[in-house]
This record gives sequence, C-alpha cells and structure tokens, in this order.
Amino acid sequence: MITLSSDFGSPYPAAMRGVLLSADPQVRLVDVAHDLPRQDVRAAAFWTRFVLPEFPPAVHLLVVDPGVGTDRAALVVRAGDHAIVAPDNGVALPAARALAVDSSVEVFAYDYDDPASNTFHGRDVFAPAAAAVHGVGVSRVEEFDSVSPVDEYVDLRLPVSETTDRTAYGEVLVVDDFGNAITNVPGAFLTEVERVRVNGESVPVGDSFASVAEGERLVTVGSHGNVECDVNRGRGDEAFGLSAGDTVRIERVE
Repeated sequence: MITLSSDFGSPYPAAMRGVLLSADPQVRLVDVAHDLPRQDVRAAAFWTRFVLPEFPPAVHLLVVDPGVGTDRAALVVRAGDHAIVAPDNGVALPAARALAVDSSVEVFAYDYDDPASNTFHGRDVFAPAAAAVHGVGVSRVEEFDSVSPVDEYVDLRLPVSETTDRTAYGEVLVVDDFGNAITNVPGAFLTEVERVRVNGESVPVGDSFASVAEGERLVTVGSHGNVECDVNRGRGDEAFGLSAGDTVRIERVE
C-alpha cells in the first residue's frame, strides 16, 4: 500500500498516481487528503500524525513543500513497519514518531537527479522515491542505492501546552473544515470539569456537540485527544475569535 497526502488540490495528485502505477500497476493506492492547508507544514504534520497511525504497514507519500525547487533535501523516514517519503521541512517527523511505537525513527536522504520540473517535485522526485521504497520494501530501505542515512534534518515538533492545576496555556494548532479550533491542550485537562473560561469567557464543557443548544459554544475533547473550541452546528473559530497559531488560555471554573 502507498498512501498519498498533499496540499495539491486537483489535478496534480493524478500525475503522482500515474507515476506510482507506472512503476507497479498492482500497487494499492489510498488518497488520505489533497486539500491540506496550502503550504502549511505544521497543519500537515498535525493531520498526518492523526491519520497515518490508523493504517496498516505502508509507504506514505507526503508532500507539502513550500521549498520546492530549492536545495532542501528529500527524505525517506522509516518508522517501524512504515516509511514516509517527504521533503526535509519537518512535515514527516510527527507522524513518524507516532508510527514508530516501540522502534526508533530512522532518516535517510534520497539522492535524485535533476527533475523534469522545479515546481512539481511531487511527481518528479517524491513519487518515484515512494515507488522505489515500495519496490525494495520498508525493512530493506538501506539497501536502496539512492538513499543514505543522515543525522541532520528538520525535526518539527508540535508545540506543547503548559498546564497547572487550574489553567492550561496553549495555542490553536489547526482549524478544521467545520470551524473547530483544535488546540494543543490535552483532553485530560477537562476531566470532571463542567465549565471553563477560554481567554476569559465562560463556556460549558460537553461530551459532544449536542451537549449544548444549536448555535451555542462549547469546549470538548476531539477524536485526536486534544481540547477544541466548537459551536454546535456552527464555526468555533468565528465564535471564539480564534485562528491557527493563536494563543489560548483555558481555566477551570470551580
């Protein structure tokens, strides 16, 4: 299996699929998402860290690449039974650590010839690399002639919130398509809490969106395990005045 994730929209992912199928017409291709926030490496890292661990062993082609055409490296990151093929901008590392489980993350540089285009490395660099890794096998990546282990690479780590007994200081990592403002505050902070203040404004804590009336605000724990600021059948980002990267202070109300 090879999964594909990018911010390419359409029709560019079809060209990557064509390259992969040309290398192996029998390969199983699974599109994760091609509408990741454009050129937002951190958002792509968050979403793939959330999604990729749900897959069985696979090669994951992950291309969100604001530095396309520059001298940034191309990487193959082995994480347990998985491998992620991605640009060296940190996007692969959060997912790799989640996939590695009890094993270590191993990073290899992929040596490629001059691509046909300096603006479409997804097709010309990363898709051929993913096809080659799939062909040789994840467990034998180091036997692939075009890769070599590296110690220096961009190691993106998503920011961690700070919490006390009563207050969590964090930030909004992403806003999803529903308008839910997903923070880096761990869901455990809301254990046995019925109400909190978000940046000074009191709101209820709910187990689901329907815990409050339609159009009302709430704070809940999302499927990713983080605290998010939401509205039942509405947009939490607008109601709370939050965007990705904004700081957020959440206080328990006793």
